[in-house]
Formats: sequence, structure tokens, C-alpha cells
Amino acid sequence: MPRILIVGGGYAGFYTAWKLEKWLRDGEAEVTIVDPLPYMTYQPFLPEVAAGSIEGRHAVVSHRRHLTKTNILNAKVTYIDHANKTATVQPLVGEPYPFEYDQVVITAGAVSRTFPIPGIADQAIGLKTIEEAVAIHEKVVGNFDKAALLPPGPERDRLLTFVVVGGGFAGIEIFGELRSLASALLDKYPTISFEDTHFHLIEAMGRIMPEVSLKTSHWVIKNLADRGATIHLETQLQSAVDGHVELSNGMSFDTDLIVWTAGVMANPTIVRNTDLPIEERGRLKVRADLRVGDDDGFIDGAWGAGDVAAVPDLSGGGVGGFCVPNAQHAVRQGKLMSKNIVAVLRGEGPKDYNHKNLGAVASIGLGVGAFQSGKIGITGLLAWFAHRGYHGLAMPTWERKIRVVTGWVNNFFLGRDIVAIEALQHPRAVFEEFAARPKPPAAAAPVEPAAVPAASSNGRASKVKADKAPAGAK
Repeated sequence: MPRILIVGGGYAGFYTAWKLEKWLRDGEAEVTIVDPLPYMTYQPFLPEVAAGSIEGRHAVVSHRRHLTKTNILNAKVTYIDHANKTATVQPLVGEPYPFEYDQVVITAGAVSRTFPIPGIADQAIGLKTIEEAVAIHEKVVGNFDKAALLPPGPERDRLLTFVVVGGGFAGIEIFGELRSLASALLDKYPTISFEDTHFHLIEAMGRIMPEVSLKTSHWVIKNLADRGATIHLETQLQSAVDGHVELSNGMSFDTDLIVWTAGVMANPTIVRNTDLPIEERGRLKVRADLRVGDDDGFIDGAWGAGDVAAVPDLSGGGVGGFCVPNAQHAVRQGKLMSKNIVAVLRGEGPKDYNHKNLGAVASIGLGVGAFQSGKIGITGLLAWFAHRGYHGLAMPTWERKIRVVTGWVNNFFLGRDIVAIEALQHPRAVFEEFAARPKPPAAAAPVEPAAVPAASSNGRASKVKADKAPAGAK
């Protein structure tokens, strides 16, 4: 039975496995998915998780719950030797081992792309994982808790100053959602005023959100400005050492939270450790039919999709002729790739991926959104409803949809969750503080000097301590 190895369990990998379970006949192929995480993260919901509008666990999809016919390995693939159709698998526990396959599907996704700016590696946090989104929420609410106890001053300002780097969709969404969260928190913290909170977004280009029209982007800038947030266009971050931010426009300030959203790059763990062809930007070379290769030919048994792959955009709307790295493309590529793999296994021809971007929709705070499809731009409450409607439907599996929508309904009646559990970062701290420990061994008692015999006056021997012997003792 042919063995299909899927490297990466994100959008493209999850949907490939999910649809292979649907299209493959019983016994037609064995599918294995390898990912160190046991779930797929629905990344468009990360800003709302950070803002407390969605429970973190509801924004991920369990592999084991929904991939019932797929072998799931919580591990990393550290090398792909396609010449011998073997991958090196490093499990979370134990030694690495070789995994032989007949078809390999590379959907390892992307990671945050940073620049060697002083302080960023030590101070900033990305927005690619559910763990990062939850940590951002804990940090913002936790900082309000701390600042509420301090008098006005530099430390209080540092705790209430929040920075986002990158003005793309991810950056604008997290920026707007955090501004919305901070505004909602003010009612619960009477010692903190609106003017005490400071939000800065840093964008090197002359505009934000290139996916929308200039008119729509200007509306977003004005809306955020009216809500007390500052966007620095044509500005570069020069340093962030110890949280001290220095900008190319001469401004500087201290902050306790820097969220980095200024670009992504293909997962280097895979693209730097394989004999498959890689293009100049570090992505897997993929044809329009999602097989690895180029116009001159393809490599048998190798497939790629999602952010890790340079997939040609036949619709003509891509940047540089390739599909942009977003969820919309990754999901649809995964669905088509499953059909193409099945077609090849049955001796049929694969189809080309051709999808025209349907548009872009963003939430920039509770009740505020922006939508763009072609020349049609919608902003405000209607766009916000469009955002929730689209992503509520796009979330895979009914189980997850119900959990997310139920959370939204609960928030409508109960308000957003503002609890911060920062202790999750160090869950054993309290236990360690009060846990009983063995007492150190008692110090040994001083050793008494050895006794020596001494002659008594009656001729019998008596014991006398050496240092107490009379002067005439022999």
C-alpha cells in the first residue's frame, strides 16, 4: 500500500489529510501526518484570542479528533532525502529514525521573519501561534493590574505603552483589537485613564494594508487615530534594547510589549534540509498542479502547498506571479492537492490550482471592520459582521464552529473575558515556594579526644583524659 507522508499539520497539511480521508478508498493508501503540535491553528482568529474575544483552545483544531483515519506523529521532520524517498523523523521523546514514503507532501508553513534589530530577538513576540496570542492577552491585562498600583511616572507609562511592528493585515488587526481591549478595561481600572494608555504601530512603507484600496486604508488610519492609537508610516524601528524603542523619525519611548508582524518566511527547518529544489526566496519550487518542480518538469512523488511553497498564481493577482501566503490560498491548495494525489495514484492527471482572491476582510476591534473585494470597500460595523460571518463559516469542522460562535454569543451577553492568568508561564512557582523540603543533615558533634590510662596511687589503672593528666603522670 502506498505511503503518503504529510510534513506539517497547519492549514494546507490538515486539509490535505482531511480530504484524503474522504477521497481515498479503504486500503488505497496509508496517510501519516508529522507535526510537533497536535493541532492546526486557525490564524485569522489570533487577534481576537489576544483581545479575549475567543477562547484560545477554540481557535485550534485537534488532529486526533478530526483525522480519524490518519497516522499522527507528534514529531519534527529534520531532513527529507527524496532521492531515496526517506525522511528523518525526530520524535518529541526518543531518538530520530528514518521514515520511508512513496509520496511526500510538504506543508510546513511559515515562521516570523525578523531583521537583526538590536533588542528584537530578546523583547518582541510574534503572532503566528496560539501560544503567542494567549501570552499577548495575559501581558496586556497583567500590565493593567500592575499599572493600577503605581503613581504616574516612567514605570507606569512603560507598562501601558504597547507597540506593533508591521502594518499588514495581521499587524492592523492585532493593533486594533488590543486598542479595543484596552478601552474595555478602563471601566474596571478607575485609577487608569484613557490618556494613560499609548499605542504605536510602526510601518516602514508609506501605507498600511496593501490588500485594500487606498481609501479604505485611510479610513482605518483615521478610525484608529480617533480611538487614541498612533500609526507611524515610513518609519523604521532602529532599536528595542531592554524595551527602549528608538524610531527612525527621532521618537523614542519605553514599552513592555512589542508584537512583531512584519513579514513571514518559509519554515527553514524544512527548506534548508532537503534535496528538493528551493527558489531564491527560500520557498519550495512548486508547479501550478502543486507537484514540486517547474515548467521544465516535475519531481515524481513530491508535492507542496501553503506558505512554505512558491505556488504560481494563475489568476494574475499574486505578488511576483505567486500566491500570497494567506489562509485563503492554503486551504484551497490543500483541498485540491488531496484530489490531485488521489488522481495520480489512480493513473489520472492532476489539475492546476487557479483561484482568484475573493477579497480581504479584517476586524480592527469590537464592532469595527474593513472589507475589500475588487473596487468595493466596506468599513465599520457591516464589515465587522462580514469578518465574523466569513471566518465563522471558514473555521473547519462543525465542532469548532459551534465553540467559536457560542463564545461570541456569550461575550455579547456577558462581555469579553478580561482574566489574565500570567502564572501559566511559571505554573509551579507557588508550589515550589511552599513545598516542604528535607532538612539539611545536622552538623556532626565535636569528637572527644581519646582517653589514656593513668596509674592510680593504689596501683590500679585509671582513665584520665590526655589534656587533663597531672603534670607528673607517666
